[in-house]
Amino acid sequence: MAVTETLNEGLKRAYQLIITAQELDDKVSEKLTEARPEIEMKGFRKGKVPLPLLRKQFGQRLLGEAMQEQIDAVMNAHFEESGDRPAMQPQVKMTNEDWKEGDDVHVEMSYEKLPEIPEVDFSKIELERLVVKAGDAEIDEALASLAENAQNFEDRKKGSKAKDGDQVVLDFTGRVDGEAFDGGAAEDFPLVLGSGQFIPGFEEQLVGVKAGEEKDVNVTFPAEYGAAELAGKEAVFACTIKAVKEPKAAAIDDELAKRFGAEDLAQLKSQVAERLEAEYTGAARAVIKRALLDNLDDSVSFELPQMLVEAEANQIAHQLWHDEHPEEHGHNHGEIETTDEHTKLAERRVKLGLLLAEIGRKAEVEVTDAEMTQAIMNQARQYPGQERAFFDFVNQNAEVRQQIQAPIFEDKVVDLIFDGAKVSEKEVSKDELEKAVEALDEE
Repeated sequence: MAVTETLNEGLKRAYQLIITAQELDDKVSEKLTEARPEIEMKGFRKGKVPLPLLRKQFGQRLLGEAMQEQIDAVMNAHFEESGDRPAMQPQVKMTNEDWKEGDDVHVEMSYEKLPEIPEVDFSKIELERLVVKAGDAEIDEALASLAENAQNFEDRKKGSKAKDGDQVVLDFTGRVDGEAFDGGAAEDFPLVLGSGQFIPGFEEQLVGVKAGEEKDVNVTFPAEYGAAELAGKEAVFACTIKAVKEPKAAAIDDELAKRFGAEDLAQLKSQVAERLEAEYTGAARAVIKRALLDNLDDSVSFELPQMLVEAEANQIAHQLWHDEHPEEHGHNHGEIETTDEHTKLAERRVKLGLLLAEIGRKAEVEVTDAEMTQAIMNQARQYPGQERAFFDFVNQNAEVRQQIQAPIFEDKVVDLIFDGAKVSEKEVSKDELEKAVEALDEE
């Protein structure tokens, strides 16, 4: 096979490949010879069918396979010999469109190769890690939030009207067209007004009721209601109000601690402090990681594959367009134009992505099976009852596995750079950390 370079410009490469008719014929003969021992044909013993007859029967089918295998072989040999790593899948097309059997095959292969990426001296990178300690004020605030979530309800004064957020204890019976229906009745049911537990319009009509009062609640079941026989139907619920109760935050004491799995209040405070500092550490990591990426973006320069930049810019524009048009779920929309802002962001993402990938490759950073399994399990928890189906989906979809693996790999490379960089610590307040995190979203 003849290989001729036709383009060598920056990262762009193009080659003309010529597969001779003889090479194709030899490849077809090789494939027929390999398959011959297993072929049976009427009038011949297994494995004894003459090659000319096999060629007549299967030659056309094998010709395409032989052509593709020859192209793949020369491409692999080229990349191994040249050391080029294509940024995206090479474009391959036949250039002699009037090809017929017995002709040589002319193929054009073009691609952009990955650039040479300069070494980064981690020791010259200076970073500042923000440190926040969980003080008494932050711990008390968190405990107050826990107490509010663990609230109790106490009877309001006799004759008090129910407010949004109160708990109403009631008996009710629902009827459609005057007939009671299954699941439409209950006794001593505790309903928190504003919780959205009942169908739209129900809870709102109970605001203002008093203990001992009877009230008819008129509602319409949603069109998409789960019970088809009730969907879209008007219903009347006859309600008897047994009690009206107001929310009271739980006392911050040992009993509250036990409700959250701690032995006593002291242990709960310790657990809260650990959780808060873990949250602060995560937020501080986001800040220092952005500082590292900004440093690398400013200090490292190399040529970028334009096809990657264009693809990333299109993806960014598409995502931002859908963020602005949440009602559009499909792709049945007009062309979305990329702007200079999209391209600039794409260039940063491509540069940093290639740089971190190269640092990780040279350092032999790997994502272990255990790390992948843990990450998949974490995501599977978002689909209660369907965890096994999610696992199977991920294992059968290489693209999804890559999407899960990529951030793990990136974080391991970032940690590698942190280990080699000059990192100082600065103790700050919770408010200062929050401002630093907010600044990330504004950039």
